[in-house]
Amino acid sequence: MRLGLARLVRNPFAWLALLFFALVFFLPAAEPLLRRLFPGVTHPLYLRASFFELTLAHAFLTATSSLAAAVIGITTAIFVTRRVGHEFLGLAGAIAAIGQTFPPVAVLALAVPWLGYGAAPTLAALILYSILPILETSIAGLRNVPESVREAARGMGFSAAGLLLAVELPLALPFILAGLRTAVIINIGTATIGSTVGALSLGSPIVEGLAAANIAYVVEGALVVGLFAILTDRIFEAAERACRSRLGGL
Repeated sequence: MRLGLARLVRNPFAWLALLFFALVFFLPAAEPLLRRLFPGVTHPLYLRASFFELTLAHAFLTATSSLAAAVIGITTAIFVTRRVGHEFLGLAGAIAAIGQTFPPVAVLALAVPWLGYGAAPTLAALILYSILPILETSIAGLRNVPESVREAARGMGFSAAGLLLAVELPLALPFILAGLRTAVIINIGTATIGSTVGALSLGSPIVEGLAAANIAYVVEGALVVGLFAILTDRIFEAAERACRSRLGGL
């Protein structure tokens, strides 16, 4: 038990997770410290919404947009790596690349007249911005499956759907996870700008702090967003490592 506790104490991930949850749930208790750190700020603690509420809203924007981008990206990758859709391979990549070259702020500006203010235009911008890494890595993973493995599966009686679900997608999973990891981290950072069009997120204290010249709000929001991104990245890293280890043992 002592050995396990010692390992936990020496684990940077554990300390980062502890700091993240402390900020999310107990930041109001740090108001005296914030007043000392920012003596020139009249109201150093962001109170318009709790950081727990902001984190949930931010996680919803990130998860929803990443899931939608994953469905679009993986489905498109499957289509263009089949014989019937191979001629659209270059076009799909070009369209996704063009979508990512649009600045998220520009996408928000274009989406607001159609979707209104709030979460909807933010989700549209995040989905458009995160499709490319998922599409690229999914295509790479599916094309990386050895033809000999496909032939062996066909020889065992696998149908086209069975080959895809039981062989190709599992072997491509490390690549897909890498793309999803990139997309999610991009979305965690980019979701903050959704607060400029009324979406509730961890960008709310940052945007309000910049507008009111309140550096305390900016630091609080940026710190929680940064920790959120780091912890999420470490979780994906562990998932990728476990996936590669499992495939290596097959």
